[in-house]
Amino acid sequence: MITVNGQAHEFEDGMTVTDLVRSLDLAAQRVAVELNGAIVPRAAFDSTLLHDDDKVEIVHFVGGG
Repeated sequence: MITVNGQAHEFEDGMTVTDLVRSLDLAAQRVAVELNGAIVPRAAFDSTLLHDDDKVEIVHFVGGG
């Protein structure tokens, strides 16, 4: 179990930040991700694995005018 934006989520072993973002139907190029208090660089989304009890905060950028 991981926590995403304050809500508990099930996750699969081997899940990466990219996998999580996709599972939430978000575009990786439009989000910022914090994992356990540290910003995850977008270039590291594919290689950053999630673990039990991780705390993830995701901010989704929305354009407008």
